[in-house]
Amino acid sequence: MAHVVLTWFATADEVRRVKRGLPKGSTVAAPKERAVLSRFETQFADLAALAPRADALMGWTVPPGIWQRAARFKALSWLHAGCDELDFAMLKRRGVKVANIRGGNGIAVAEHAMALMLGSAKRLIERHRWLQEARWQPIFHPDFRGTLLEGKTLAVVGLGQIGGAVARRAKAFDMKVLGIRRHPRRGGAHADEVHGPEKLHAVLKRADFIVLAAPLTPETAGFIDAKALAAMKPGAHLINIARGNMIVEQDLHAALTGGKLAGYAADVWWNYTDSFPATYHYPIVSRTGIQRLANVVCSGDQASSVDTIVDKEITMGTESLAAFFRGKSMPRQIDLDLGY
Repeated sequence: MAHVVLTWFATADEVRRVKRGLPKGSTVAAPKERAVLSRFETQFADLAALAPRADALMGWTVPPGIWQRAARFKALSWLHAGCDELDFAMLKRRGVKVANIRGGNGIAVAEHAMALMLGSAKRLIERHRWLQEARWQPIFHPDFRGTLLEGKTLAVVGLGQIGGAVARRAKAFDMKVLGIRRHPRRGGAHADEVHGPEKLHAVLKRADFIVLAAPLTPETAGFIDAKALAAMKPGAHLINIARGNMIVEQDLHAALTGGKLAGYAADVWWNYTDSFPATYHYPIVSRTGIQRLANVVCSGDQASSVDTIVDKEITMGTESLAAFFRGKSMPRQIDLDLGY
């Protein structure tokens, strides 16, 4: 009999839904409800008593120490598309199979990418502030006008399901789309050209807008550095819906304040886990203060926070575990060597 532990404060209805989707005889447990700021975040004490019985874990977070308590679990249903927070070496050593919800929030994130792109191109945040502060700006003045998307070239770095959805929407704006992906031979239905990572700088030179939609891996960490930024067109707009740590923060700050880039728009920010000091004891979005620059639009990991997404991700996660317990390959199972 399979036993699944949900790592969030699941509602009774969510527990029933997961159980209904699993093979007959499976059991599902969730931590006892208590007053919290977010029901999707738990602590070690919430799961410590449940974890030892788990054959599988499912959720958006797993508190430190629970991995060790869950000594018998062999499957993880990770309710994110990105998996860079996971300890791949530990999971591989223990023989754990991992499935994510790849594509589950693709439309939501792609729509958000277009909103960020339009917000940056049309200078919406700046114009909103000008109006709030009663500051008049001359119309058609080159220092204050926005940018058309029509006829411009978009580079999508990471032409997976989310990147492909961005490309499709960009074509509706009559943009030319260049794609970068690990295996360019797989092509891209909505891209005019598809290139491999070795062509990154050559593609950046041609793009008016760049959307980062690739997974964070050792190969992509910090790959948008001073050289990559220098390769971009003067006045280009960079949109990041992937991970903050793909960009070298100080290099981006220099490009934004020095006039190289027209704008930066992002739903993701830098992770300072390995910084010195080791932890920050106060809220910090960017150590360089990028979020306060006039040519920056930021949202803070809200791209997938739309109606229907939670239910959809739980359904996809349940589907993966049901396949695992039936001895089949899990849909959206990730490669622990590649990290996605």
